[in-house]
Amino acid sequence: MRLSGEACIASAHRPLFTLWLLAAVVLLLAGCATPVGVRPLDRADTNRRLTENVLANESLSAPTQQLLNRAGLTEQQRRDPAAAIAALRAGVPLAGAADRLFALAELSFLHAGQGGGRPHYLAAAVYAYAFLFPGTDAGLPSPFDPRLTTAVLLYNQGLAGGLAGSEPNAVDLPTGAATLSLPFGELSVRLDPEEFRWGPFTLVRCTAAAGLEVRGLRNDYRWPGLGAAMVASLRHIPGAEVSEYTLVPSVLKVPVTAFLRIDNIGETLVSGRLRGEMTLTTPQETPEVRVNGHRVPLDFRPTTALASTLEGSQVYDLELKGLLSGDLQLFKQSARFKDNVFLMAPFRPGRIPLVLVHGTASSPARWAEVLNEILNDPVLRQRYQVWLFTYNTGNPVFYSGGLLAQGLRNIVHQLDPDGRDPALRRMVIIGHSQGGLLTRLTAVDSGTVFWDSLFAVPPEGLRISPESRAALERSLFFKPLPFVRRVVFLSTPHGGSFLISTWVSNLLQRLITLPFALLSPLEEIFDQDPSALRVAGMKERIPRSTDNMSPNSTFIRTLGSLPLSPAVTAHSIIAVANPEAPRERWDDGVVSYQSAHIPGVASELVVHSAHSSQDNPAAIEEIRRILIDNLTD
Repeated sequence: MRLSGEACIASAHRPLFTLWLLAAVVLLLAGCATPVGVRPLDRADTNRRLTENVLANESLSAPTQQLLNRAGLTEQQRRDPAAAIAALRAGVPLAGAADRLFALAELSFLHAGQGGGRPHYLAAAVYAYAFLFPGTDAGLPSPFDPRLTTAVLLYNQGLAGGLAGSEPNAVDLPTGAATLSLPFGELSVRLDPEEFRWGPFTLVRCTAAAGLEVRGLRNDYRWPGLGAAMVASLRHIPGAEVSEYTLVPSVLKVPVTAFLRIDNIGETLVSGRLRGEMTLTTPQETPEVRVNGHRVPLDFRPTTALASTLEGSQVYDLELKGLLSGDLQLFKQSARFKDNVFLMAPFRPGRIPLVLVHGTASSPARWAEVLNEILNDPVLRQRYQVWLFTYNTGNPVFYSGGLLAQGLRNIVHQLDPDGRDPALRRMVIIGHSQGGLLTRLTAVDSGTVFWDSLFAVPPEGLRISPESRAALERSLFFKPLPFVRRVVFLSTPHGGSFLISTWVSNLLQRLITLPFALLSPLEEIFDQDPSALRVAGMKERIPRSTDNMSPNSTFIRTLGSLPLSPAVTAHSIIAVANPEAPRERWDDGVVSYQSAHIPGVASELVVHSAHSSQDNPAAIEEIRRILIDNLTD
């Protein structure tokens, strides 16, 4: 068959046309995405993918997603999470299968939050424990494994969720032996009832610390580790006495951690019949446990416990009442706290007492920021023990100072009657505002100057009862306490407070009542020996603390003239609210710089703050520096 010329030409150009067509298709495809490749991520997406897990954003981590993909369970996990978990579990021949164990922990925790409830939370803790402690013959996970931190949190939160009570954030701990349900079996666990014993107290009403948001404090500290961190209330056991706990009030909330140790995890996880032992621990006992020969730190939340103690506390209501009433009972258990000193933790020999003394119309609660920083400092919490002194702040300064001095003598003797603990002889006292004046009275030798300013005869010349004479002598004769090493004056009105005017003093004179323990001996003198009084009109106007802190007060001028003991190292932290003003006009709204400044101190720090400088970060850092220096002195 013969072709025409046009047909022959078309036939000859057909291969060329095909080539051009293929080239066009290739060029077109080159402008589209390839089946496999990469795309750039912004920084937010990058960070999200690196930190993604069920705890951060209720999304599965990359390792778990990868395992689901390999096992062909991704779609089933979306449709039926429980079935996917069961299928994945069926492929766990041994507890050493780290990838599967971690995925099971994460999947169980996610499913628990989506309606699976307590058994799945507990399963998450069990799987996480198996991941963290695969057995005595196997090593621990690499510290560089990004799953490690997540597994710790899954154990902690899973255990708390698995023990959740009916009330929000409540933890229902077993007493004695108990059997807890798991999705794949059961966990037999024992918690010795003695674990609830804390000195003379029983630990009650445990609350999951992670479920409580701290307010009012700058920092919410957590001691990282394993265990369900809780806050426990205290209930005093009638008749129980433990000397180390004598000065610990039952209103404190205590950080407690529950730790579940599982026996033979490799074998029992496969069978579904697990056995475990639970312990309760406070930071004062030990901050760690041992698992398979490894030292494991425990998770504690001291800040949460501190904030829980102050939540709804009546101590704030006592601040104004304590100013106006000299006989207000500050402690319900007055017999235990007759010296107005209480401890934040049981007494531990070898730790230096740090005594905090609050100011006027205040309370120990105002030391919350200082307490939070000291109790969570890894060095200070091991070397110091915090004692808090409280008093009725309207009483005369010399009267409250006598209570502080005598109270500290009594407690040091009570805790160490034989004088064998050298740490008790390195005491540090920090006083804020009026508390600084009380602190100063522990470090001076007053001789007879205070007594002579009020009485024309020596103590033995007064015609009053021995009890009344002793009360007056305690309030008017001061010697440096031999166990006090350092004092810190915080916004202290050594020269008086300019805020206290005549009309303020007159008003408070009518509002503030004095304690019977002071009025009784004075009444004896007024009735039986009025000629012994040096001050005219004293019966009509017995001074209050506000009178004592007036710049024109004889007391404040006399105290300011007394030198500090050379055996005591003193420091000043002075608040200035108007640092832009000339130095001669500096003040904190209550106390001038000239009043707070005293010569001869080892250090003086001026901080930009109002009068409540105990909350100031710079002041707290200076306190920390002083305490550290005290350790090397």
